[in-house]
Amino acid sequence: MDIKPLATITEKWTTVTPGRANDYKAGVTNPRKSWATATQDAKANYEAGLQASIANGSFEKGVADAGDAGWQKGALDKGTVRWGPGVAISGPKYQTGFSKYHGVLSSLTLSPRGAKGDPRNYTRVQEIGSALHDAKVGA
Repeated sequence: MDIKPLATITEKWTTVTPGRANDYKAGVTNPRKSWATATQDAKANYEAGLQASIANGSFEKGVADAGDAGWQKGALDKGTVRWGPGVAISGPKYQTGFSKYHGVLSSLTLSPRGAKGDPRNYTRVQEIGSALHDAKVGA
């Protein structure tokens, strides 16, 4: 098969694709099929793929291929510049997601605090942890 050199393909990808943000936005705004419906319809494929990945050791292989240097480079090169804007636009979703736990924490009446190092202080931590866990799992 006749294919362009990898460097040429990569160069085009990195110079042309960033200018396609409007195409990306249009695809997200007007998908051919509902994302939620398509994702739910793919449950069996997801499970089969996950089981195949486990059987193949794909997770371990991916971690070994990336190594600490690989994940750090990606996190630093992409994550650092995306951190602030991502946090800024996530405020309403954060508030919605945390509201249940905020309600749990604000309604707790903890056992009395002891002196520094007092084992009763661990009971307070357990009370908080148990209440938060119960809220998460719906107990």
